[in-house]
Amino acid sequence: MIDWLKNKKHPEFWKTYLQKQEEKSSRYVTLSVQTTGLNPVKDVILTVGAVGIQNNELVIKDSFEVILLQYIYNHDNGFSNEFIIESTMPKSTEAEGIKRFVDFLGNAIIIGHRVDFDVEMINVALHKLDCGKLKNEALDIEIMFKKWKEFSDDKKFSVTEIAQNLKLPTNDSDLSIDEAYTMGLCFLKLKKYLRIE
Repeated sequence: MIDWLKNKKHPEFWKTYLQKQEEKSSRYVTLSVQTTGLNPVKDVILTVGAVGIQNNELVIKDSFEVILLQYIYNHDNGFSNEFIIESTMPKSTEAEGIKRFVDFLGNAIIIGHRVDFDVEMINVALHKLDCGKLKNEALDIEIMFKKWKEFSDDKKFSVTEIAQNLKLPTNDSDLSIDEAYTMGLCFLKLKKYLRIE
């Protein structure tokens, strides 16, 4: 590892993450992040869902799901914490949840829908922990879909619309993990259609 990275005062989990980036990965991770809004400066992450993909298969046992406890944000903005308390999903503070996600992600290639925003939200949370930005390569299923369909306009497609166009099953769940799973199915089909190795 580069000496200045060793000496910089990053948390240990971040140093471990940076070491993993020195190797190329054959693993993909679909990422679905639910937030309180679309402003990375003012808004916060509520949930993170992710599913691993290896050897062109979704690996259900290689999945990650967490609700980030954002009590201060919710209190300051007059929101209830009721859904957080009642949910059976694993819960974590933002700091602990982001650390666990980074450990789960490792050096995998990130797959997402409008993935730049999700990565930016993760990077804002990492900044609060005195870390750098994610170094992983990222692919966007909306961009892949438009490339396959040869759309050149600015029309936007939701994950559900992409899945329907690909004749894949969809569900009405709002859970991040369910969206991550659907994105994984879409990615595998688009990867095949676009002949991505």
